[in-house]
Amino acid sequence: MSYTGPEFDPPQQRRFRRAPLAVGLAALVPGALLGWVVYEGVGRPGGNSGGSGGGQAGAAAPKSAPAAASDDAKVPGASPSPSAARPLQGKVVVIDPGHNPGNFQHTSEINQKVNIGTNWKECDTTGTSTNDGYSEARFTLDVAHRLRTLLERQGATVKMTHDGDQPAWGPCVTERAEIGNTAHADAAISIHADGAPEGDRGFHVILPASVHSGAADTRPIVDSSRTLGEHIESDFAKVTGSPPSNYVGNGTGLDVRQDLGGLNLSTVPKVFIECGNMRDSKDSALLTSGAWRQKAAQGMSEGIVSFLRG
Repeated sequence: MSYTGPEFDPPQQRRFRRAPLAVGLAALVPGALLGWVVYEGVGRPGGNSGGSGGGQAGAAAPKSAPAAASDDAKVPGASPSPSAARPLQGKVVVIDPGHNPGNFQHTSEINQKVNIGTNWKECDTTGTSTNDGYSEARFTLDVAHRLRTLLERQGATVKMTHDGDQPAWGPCVTERAEIGNTAHADAAISIHADGAPEGDRGFHVILPASVHSGAADTRPIVDSSRTLGEHIESDFAKVTGSPPSNYVGNGTGLDVRQDLGGLNLSTVPKVFIECGNMRDSKDSALLTSGAWRQKAAQGMSEGIVSFLRG
């Protein structure tokens, strides 16, 4: 919403017919002009002094301003509260879009086995798809981009494990975990969609089990990851209107696993989310909707924000 600020220009002087007053007024003009120059140089009260249009009514906000600016920014002479406008300032979030659109072209590479602590698993997989061919990798990347935008608007530093083209495949699940660890992320989320039979529907959030085996030691992050997962589960359900899974988690929307390298090898709070079942006709109608994917990203964002601010 554009803001039309109060007028700061001085009211027009009345014209007087008497000569002495006219002469006096003429004598004051140089001083008035000097005052006007100083006035414009330092910026009008409540105006925008950062550009040539500072102080003009209805001037557009800077492009870098947050989407939901504080009302303080609209009050002349007041400054917006940075903590209110950008609540995630100083926080690092890692987003891990499950799979990679290029994986299907690199099957030999992604089939190589890596050690996840509890056992050996494939470096990565191609993921699933809807019956119409909309791939999980495309879905996760789209939601990841939407989530990144939402988090960055709130001041977070966001790192992606991949961006679809770089790297062209993978990365391996071990590397995905390491990216979050190296970034010292305050929160990390891996985005997925399931490939269960028709009739199985709903979402669930996967939490790390307590694992202490080989290179895996989740004990320091089990509790914080559960808290993160609970926040995301609650807000995802509220924003999207999607039900918790009817086939995993006994209706809680939460599941605990010890066979996922991305969780086992993480040293920062991290969860996976299965946003729905791509093989179910009702869920796939949601997953293929851009409007719903925006809600999915919003639900994740709100969960992450509430976790980081808690």
